[in-house]
Amino acid sequence: MKSKRSREIQRKARTRVKIARISNLPRLSVFRSNRHIVAQIIDDIKGETVVAVSDKTLAKGKSKVSGPRTAVAELVGMEIGKRAKAKKISKVTFDRGAYKYHGLVKALADGARKGGLNF
Repeated sequence: MKSKRSREIQRKARTRVKIARISNLPRLSVFRSNRHIVAQIIDDIKGETVVAVSDKTLAKGKSKVSGPRTAVAELVGMEIGKRAKAKKISKVTFDRGAYKYHGLVKALADGARKGGLNF
């Protein structure tokens, strides 16, 4: 019987292989934990992270980013869209990893679209 973590790794690898096959654009990768959400734009050709935003980096100037978690995820998406536009990145491929396109991941994607990213 496979462990939960090994099944997650398989799902993530399956998603990344599909993305690598169809696109040479930068990849908008999402990581979601129980408390935080992180989005980063990765250039796989150069092997470097171009832009990264999390709810923790949004809270640096403020005491805390508050509200429902989906609203915070949307703010993270809008911020990564704004920072990507500053770096002249407008088209990316969306890498949801092992997560379903639902809830926080969907809210982040919608926020990134509002921020100016196309995918």
